[in-house]
Amino acid sequence: MKTFILIAVLMLALLSAVFANDRYTEAMQKSIQAIYQAQTIPDYQTAVNTFERIAAMEKAEWEPVYYASYGYIMMAIREQDKGAKDAYLDQAMKGIARAQVLAPGESEITALEGFAYMIRVSVDPGSRGQQYAPVAMKTLSKAVAMNAENPRALSLLGQMQYGTAEFFGSATTEACATLGKALAKFESFATDNPLAPRWGKAVAESAKAKCR
Repeated sequence: MKTFILIAVLMLALLSAVFANDRYTEAMQKSIQAIYQAQTIPDYQTAVNTFERIAAMEKAEWEPVYYASYGYIMMAIREQDKGAKDAYLDQAMKGIARAQVLAPGESEITALEGFAYMIRVSVDPGSRGQQYAPVAMKTLSKAVAMNAENPRALSLLGQMQYGTAEFFGSATTEACATLGKALAKFESFATDNPLAPRWGKAVAESAKAKCR
C-alpha cells in the first residue's frame, strides 16, 4: 500500500511539473508573438511588462529576461530623446546581466549584449563610437565564437563591420561576407527550444542589400 501511495504521489508531482511547464511555454509563446508584432514604444512596454511578470515567477528561466531586454532595446531604437534611449538601454543591460547568470553559455544573450552596445553608439556616434564600437565588435565576435550557427550574432556583427568600414571609408567586403553567412544561417537555423529567438532576418536582408 505504501508503495502504491508513493508511486501515486510521484506521478502527481510529475504531472504537476509537466502542466506548469506547458503553461509557461504557452504564456511565453503568446508574449513572444506580441513583442515581434509590436510597432510602438507602448506596444513594446506592454510586452516587456508581461515578460517581467513571467520572469518574477519563473526565476530559473533565462528567456523571459532575455525578451524583456530585447524589448527595451527596441524601445531605445524608437526613442528620440537621448536620455530616454540610455535609460532603456540601462534596463536592457540589467536584464542581460541576469540572463547571463542563468545561462552563461548562451550565445543569444551575448549577441543581445552586443546589440545593446551597437545602439549605445547610435545615441551619439561622434562621441561614443570610440568607446562603444570596439566593445560591440568584441562582444558580437564572442557570440559568434560561442555558436557559429547563430544567425543573429552573425547579422549584428556584419552590421557593425559594415558601419565601421563606411565610417573609415574602407572596403565592406568582410562585412558583406559576414552578412551572407548570417542569411544562410537564418535559412538553416534549427533548435529544440520552442522559445528560442527568431528575430533579425529582415534587418539582415536589408543590410545585405547594400552590398555590391
